[in-house]
Amino acid sequence: MPFVALFAAVLLFGIADSMIHSYLVLFGADVVGLTPLQIGVWASVLAVGGITIGWWLGRLFDRRPARTYAMVVILAGSAGYLLLPWVSSFLLLLLLAATVLGAMGAVFPQLFALARAVLGEGAAGQRSAPLLRSGWSLAWAVGPLLGALVLSRGGYPWLMWTAAGVYVAAALILSAVPRPGPVAGTSSAPGRTPVLLTVSVTLFFTAMFAGGVALPLFVTRALHQPPASVGVLFSVCAAVEVVATLGLIVVPDRVSQRALILGGFGSFVCLYALTAVSSTMLMLVVGQVFRGVGIAIVGAAGIRYFQDLLAPATGRATTLFANASTAGLLVSGILSGVAVEHVGYRATFCLCGVAAALGAVAFTLGSRRRPDRRAPAPVGPERQPAGSA
Repeated sequence: MPFVALFAAVLLFGIADSMIHSYLVLFGADVVGLTPLQIGVWASVLAVGGITIGWWLGRLFDRRPARTYAMVVILAGSAGYLLLPWVSSFLLLLLLAATVLGAMGAVFPQLFALARAVLGEGAAGQRSAPLLRSGWSLAWAVGPLLGALVLSRGGYPWLMWTAAGVYVAAALILSAVPRPGPVAGTSSAPGRTPVLLTVSVTLFFTAMFAGGVALPLFVTRALHQPPASVGVLFSVCAAVEVVATLGLIVVPDRVSQRALILGGFGSFVCLYALTAVSSTMLMLVVGQVFRGVGIAIVGAAGIRYFQDLLAPATGRATTLFANASTAGLLVSGILSGVAVEHVGYRATFCLCGVAAALGAVAFTLGSRRRPDRRAPAPVGPERQPAGSA
């Protein structure tokens, strides 16, 4: 089945991605000897490379849908990670970040665009985003633990090589996905970029990433909890995220997607309001429930909303959403560092809540007068899932 292959590819790619990115900063600091400033520059170049290449591939996908784009990028990135343990030059690290390693950021939107193109605009295509997003969430619950095991046994070289092997497996599985057919024309053009909606997604992920930076420091330094407690909190969030994402599949079509996404923003406001006043681990655990629900709703329903809004430009829509989240990552690192240093942890959480609330306002304004496509569109002859390759 095409969906099974897509789900397996997303799961394996997510496992490899989480194995790498959970420890990439430590690799740069402990092995290469980068300064905090150099690590920040390296991370920024990685993000910019992903945004740039992802935008180009998204446009290319809309003109000629193909699974080849994701496969080539994954294989090129795998080669980059095979070489990474021997790289000690900062300039060479930047070059890799801007090209093959940064390009890996384009794979996520390509996989979701491919699912929509292969499965069509019917119920299967409409539900592919939350189902695949649950696989991505599951991967991030497993990958860091697997990475820690490999790192403890073989060090950073084996971590990179193992992740590269998992990446290659994901690329090979994609070869079992049917070739997508040509995108059907439509009487209504996708239209210009929905600026306010894009800003809303960026604000949401800025709040998410900034809070993710401040939380471990708050738990260990302000509440004096052991470092392992941070893992517990993130595991709770990941588990809730998987369940909540799967729950989106059974939400009735009559429920407004717009209202659902606004609920995700509201969940983040509740998260940071609770975290800002937390004094015990129990309160923080409850906060992570709100975090998991918010990420699940905005991360999965948001992709579907963008795809419906910009249809038939599936590649452009999915890439726009993914790049907005990456932009949030770029902004959050600087803002969270400055906020924690100058106003403290609790005030930083309050600022994250404000960012989520502003994101909700931007989404409300940006989604006015736009069609709320709740019921799945019928699958016409032009949009039937393509046959096997």
